[in-house]
Amino acid sequence: MKAMKKVAVLMGGWSGERDVSLTSGKGAVESLRRQGYDVKAIDVTRDIKKLVEALSYKPDVVFMGALHGRWVEDGCLQGLLEMMGLAYTHSGVRASANAMYKPASRRLLEQAGISHPKGWLISRADLISLPCSFPCVMKPLSEGSSLGVEIIQDREALLKASVPWQYGDQVLVEEYIPGRELHVAVAFGKALGTVEILPHEGFYDYKAKYTDGQATHLMPAPVAPDVYAQSLSLAEEAYRALECEGVARIDMRYNEAEAGPKGLFVLEVNTQPGMTPLSLVPEIAAYTGISFDELVKWMVENPRCPELMQLPNAALSPESKEQTYQPPGASGCH
Repeated sequence: MKAMKKVAVLMGGWSGERDVSLTSGKGAVESLRRQGYDVKAIDVTRDIKKLVEALSYKPDVVFMGALHGRWVEDGCLQGLLEMMGLAYTHSGVRASANAMYKPASRRLLEQAGISHPKGWLISRADLISLPCSFPCVMKPLSEGSSLGVEIIQDREALLKASVPWQYGDQVLVEEYIPGRELHVAVAFGKALGTVEILPHEGFYDYKAKYTDGQATHLMPAPVAPDVYAQSLSLAEEAYRALECEGVARIDMRYNEAEAGPKGLFVLEVNTQPGMTPLSLVPEIAAYTGISFDELVKWMVENPRCPELMQLPNAALSPESKEQTYQPPGASGCH
């Protein structure tokens, strides 16, 4: 770096993932400072005026990788940064909104021909008449880190689970895909690798994701070579279908009862995956030879630049319009 780059690391927020966000933020701040960046850590709250004032010093890049959950990962905050003309890491407004709102991401996956579980968007009042088979999976429409997700074994359990429901009047119910839990890290359009998760009990829920000793990580995922290759390809397709940018994580299930790669199903696309010591993207990157510091640097050196997006099409070269893979060390807005 010729000059010390000013980086604002946003963390916190007010979703159910606040504590995880603060942990991600701490790691990112420490990494960037080690590498000589001029870092300002900002705890994001509902006081938007305070946030705007905190960003008024015009950082070169806003690091978004430590923010998780509603309002900070779903396009709302990205829209504010766009209006302020600030470059930021990870996906833009539309991709962030579509990835967080599960009915929208499901539609985009379906339009792209990407296999995903069957699902029903239904009001809680109508759950009794839902024509699904069991077990099934009950999900909030707009939450991350598996918050509110439950595996339901029968109709009585489905109705009982919806009674204390705190995530709105509508519910997403999906068919349960038996088999193995796979997660793929994608950076700037290129899949880095696939890890398999073996929860010690239940499924890979919030507790298993963020509590040490609750799950075993197998990297690379010990599946057949054609299945592994297809998981990478499918993740890249999902990334493109939602128009993601920067780093993302694609979650899948693999049903071994199906023949080969046909057993792969995309569950979700995460546009701002965790950066904690137990998070999967840094783990996958490390296996491929990319250290945590290199990964974080990679993100801030390749941000989304609103000012570039505002240029007339004639001013953009064909290359600048395409999402391209840039290895660690490369830099510039994408």
